Amino acid sequence: MSYAGKNLRYLRKLRGWTQEECANKLKVKRSLIGAYEEERAEPKLEVQKILCDIFKISFEDLLLKDMTNVKGISYLDQRRKLKMSEATVAEIQFVPVKAAAGYMAGYADPDFLDELNTFTLPMLAPGQYRAFEILGDSMLPTPSGSVIVGERIDDLDELKNSNTYVVLSKSEGVVYKRVVKNNRAKNKLTLISDNPQYEPYHVNAEDVLEVWKAVYIMQKANTVQRWDVNQLAGIVNNLQEQVTSLKKKMN
Repeated sequence: MSYAGKNLRYLRKLRGWTQEECANKLKVKRSLIGAYEEERAEPKLEVQKILCDIFKISFEDLLLKDMTNVKGISYLDQRRKLKMSEATVAEIQFVPVKAAAGYMAGYADPDFLDELNTFTLPMLAPGQYRAFEILGDSMLPTPSGSVIVGERIDDLDELKNSNTYVVLSKSEGVVYKRVVKNNRAKNKLTLISDNPQYEPYHVNAEDVLEVWKAVYIMQKANTVQRWDVNQLAGIVNNLQEQVTSLKKKMN
C-alpha cells in the first residue's frame, strides 16, 4: 500500500497551500493533485522526487510511512525530535541569500526552518547556531558570498560594542554589521560597516527580531581582497574615528 496521496495531502495542508499552489510547485495540473490525494492516481516518479526535495524526506518516507499520525505525534514532529536526540554536535541551519526574504516571515516557524539545509562544525561549543550568506562589499575585507556562522543572543544586554553580529530587524531585514549600543538612547543600536564607504545607521531595539554573534566566517578560497599596509591603516583609522565620534555623541 502506498501512502503517497495521503501524505501529499498532509504535507500540502502543513504548508497551507491550496491545490493550485501545490500543483504549481510540483509542475502538474491542479486536477492531478485532487486525483493523487483521493488515491485515484499515483504520483509519477518525477513528482515524488520534487515533493521529497521540497520537504527533505526520502522516497521510503513518502510511500511507506503514514505521516499524519505516528503514535499520536505527527511524523515530521517525531522526525525532528529524532534528529535532535541523535545529534552529537551542533546542527547549523543555513540561510542562503535566496531564502533571506522568506526568513523574515519564517524565522520562528519550525516548518520553515526544517526545510533549510543544515551542516555541522564539530569545533563549536554547545549552543544554538545559524549560518547566513552575505552579499555586497559593506563588510570588506570579508568578501561577498561569505557565510557567517552565528550563535544566538537572547538578550540585547549581552551585546559587546564593536563586535560583529547578524541582525534581523523589521526595518533592515538580515544584515551583518558591527554593533554599538547607545548609552543615552537604550532603545537604539548603531550598525557599522567595516567598509568606511558606508555610513553607520541606527535601528530601534524594539524592531530587532534576532541577533546572532559571529563566531566563524566561511568563504571560498582566493576570494579575499588583497590590501596593502596603507589601505589597511586607513581603514582602521577611519573605523576608530567613527567609533570615537559615535561614543562621544552617545555619552
